[in-house]
Amino acid sequence: MSGVVPVIDLHPWFEGTGKAAVARAVADACETIGFLVISGHGVDQRLIDNAFAAATAFYDLPQTEKDRLRPADGASPRGYHAIETKNLAKTLGYDNPPDLREQFYIGPLADRSALFASMPHAAALYGPNIWPEAPSDYRPAMTRYYSAMEGLGRTLMQIFAVALDMPETFFDDKIDRHFSTLPANHYPAPIGDPRPGQVRCGEHTDFGSLTILALNDAPGGLQVKTPDGLWTDVTAQPGQFIVNIGDMMQRWTNGRWVSTLHRVVNPPADRRAESRRLSIGYFLHPNYDAEIACLPSCVGAHQPPVLAGELMRQKFQARAV
Repeated sequence: MSGVVPVIDLHPWFEGTGKAAVARAVADACETIGFLVISGHGVDQRLIDNAFAAATAFYDLPQTEKDRLRPADGASPRGYHAIETKNLAKTLGYDNPPDLREQFYIGPLADRSALFASMPHAAALYGPNIWPEAPSDYRPAMTRYYSAMEGLGRTLMQIFAVALDMPETFFDDKIDRHFSTLPANHYPAPIGDPRPGQVRCGEHTDFGSLTILALNDAPGGLQVKTPDGLWTDVTAQPGQFIVNIGDMMQRWTNGRWVSTLHRVVNPPADRRAESRRLSIGYFLHPNYDAEIACLPSCVGAHQPPVLAGELMRQKFQARAV
């Protein structure tokens, strides 16, 4: 993988003997590139393997079966979204062709809709999950994986707090009623040439506080834009996760930490046959009513406070085709 994105071992954090060192390494990565690769995270590899097996089996289903699982609202972060129904570059104002990937989304496992019934726009973000009947192990595999990501996401937010000179538990009550999503992303081997400007996933920044990405590598992968304006490939070894911060964390830190542009590019024409790619991302979105405001440790001129849910709603609407 590129040397621009550091690999950070979290084991010393969990041991309790190296929390300060881990936090310093994470802070440096978030300030310079906004991406890091983590090892020593404690997530059982069997959970990861089972989630990938279930997602692969789902995407092997006939298109008609997958289409039955589309949400009624095409912008809803639930259920199945077909190829060319999303366009992440639109969130930046670009007029590119839509993305060459399909996705299946789940959200929080706990029903939190009643907690935000007084906020009309919150309903879509706390809506019920849509589960496929086949493969039969999809729901249990993804449920276990989502739960593991919830725990890891909470740990990472605690590391972030220490890295920002805040109490370790500072973010705990801002993510305890989160609306995080877990899409399984499928990039099938392309047939024919893409349209001009069309890629697997358009250039964008992530919307929430952080993303935890697992992937099985294949030609045509993830790239991040470095501070000097160049695109560089980023991948991870088996058992590692790619982590990046999103727009809300950048806003919380008053721009000290960077929400970095990234994309998923097309494979070279001579490697299309071997380019089927799968990734599973956990997008940690804080509580709908969490106030995203400049942290006390990040002084200076800053944007006014805003609710996390309102920021997210605007982004979801912007990316729809």
